Amino acid sequence: MQKNVSLEEAQTILLDVAVPMNASTVSLSYASGRVLGRDVIARYNVPAFKKSAMDGYAVIASDTWSASPSQPVGLTVVEEIRAGIVAEKTVTPGTTIKVQTGAPIPEGADAVIKYEDVDRQGDVIFIPLTLHPDENVVPVGEDVKQGDIIARRGTVITPPMVGVFAGLGMNRVPVFRKVKISISSTGDELLHPSQELQAGKIYNRTFFALAARCRELGTVPIDMGISPDEVEAISARIAYGLEISDIVITTGGVSVGDFDMVEDSLLRAGTRILLRGVAMKPGSPMVAAVKGHKIIIGLSGNPGAAMTNFELIVVPLIKTLIGLRQTLPPKFQGIMVDNYPKSSPQRRFLRARLLRKDGKDFVKLTGAQTNGVLMSMVDYNVLVDIPAGSGPVKFGQEISGFLVGSVDQIYRGYGVEGHAGGMGQTALDERGHAAYLLIPSCNQSTTLEAPGENGSCNEH
Repeated sequence: MQKNVSLEEAQTILLDVAVPMNASTVSLSYASGRVLGRDVIARYNVPAFKKSAMDGYAVIASDTWSASPSQPVGLTVVEEIRAGIVAEKTVTPGTTIKVQTGAPIPEGADAVIKYEDVDRQGDVIFIPLTLHPDENVVPVGEDVKQGDIIARRGTVITPPMVGVFAGLGMNRVPVFRKVKISISSTGDELLHPSQELQAGKIYNRTFFALAARCRELGTVPIDMGISPDEVEAISARIAYGLEISDIVITTGGVSVGDFDMVEDSLLRAGTRILLRGVAMKPGSPMVAAVKGHKIIIGLSGNPGAAMTNFELIVVPLIKTLIGLRQTLPPKFQGIMVDNYPKSSPQRRFLRARLLRKDGKDFVKLTGAQTNGVLMSMVDYNVLVDIPAGSGPVKFGQEISGFLVGSVDQIYRGYGVEGHAGGMGQTALDERGHAAYLLIPSCNQSTTLEAPGENGSCNEH
């Protein structure tokens, strides 16, 4: 067991014991948002045949080369077909077949003239212009060529990708199995929100925040209920969680002075403890253990601390288990437009929002930074990384940190910017694949002012 490890050491310790979920298959209709379990290689060309790009007449291009408005070429219509029907006849010199958009190009034809460009008189059309071979013809494999790698294992399946799979005749899609996460809350003071508030009690915010984040990540959270502060009760819930899920998370009972109880509970459940304590604030009280391929994480009962650990340590673990190739949180750089007055003898993470103005990235704190505060996470999208031994953070100071939250969250009401300082042109979305970095765009009248003069990207 390692004690008081760094964030990066904690990530490495857990990822080293993480084993991705087995692959299964799901119906095509339910594949969007899942993680692809193997490479998909195109079995067919899409389209598999040449087809008409529009309503018109399939012709031999060379039949039109003498055509002009004053001397149109006449061709005899020998058949008419619609999309999904293969012509029975062959186009020969001097003949044509009427086709609808998407209809297979008849044998012998190599071009299509638009319906509105001809003058039809009975069974004869008159063409006043010349055509080139393959004009208005959709080629074989225009969208997908046979043998192409359509998507790699570990890619998040998007709605357009579902459509591509359908075009290849895939009725079922190989995906990684969803991760099941049991969450057990510890603390005699906790109440379910459905209960009446009582003196000295608090509602269980941490569980509901974690469970919602788990669902957002595509996992299946399991409510293990609230356990009293007793080793026997905690170890029983851990043991049961190990039977029914892939990860067990406990909240509460890991602060200084309570480690022995958590450690005894983990040992009683037959686990091997991997680490205890992470050198960061918030979130230094944390314990992790393993049993077989199952992982147990003990987080603080304080929601701010628990959610910070979850984003920086547990989310990479989840991404590994569901088969994603990119697992660690993407980094950013920016300029502080706030003051943070405290020194940081220990590495500290501040909840903030990344904003853009005139091509530069600015960072504004979202509220109080104490362990028990959750409101400052409602509108945050970054965790600012303050190194150990730092003094107060000042307005205008260059800082760095990690992007957090989900793309769905960041989508709402914000502009798209192609790049964040020091990150390159793309960031990784919350499911781990490439996506444009989405951050709020200040409008043209926005000004950035020092603290005491509003101190943020305010609209005026």
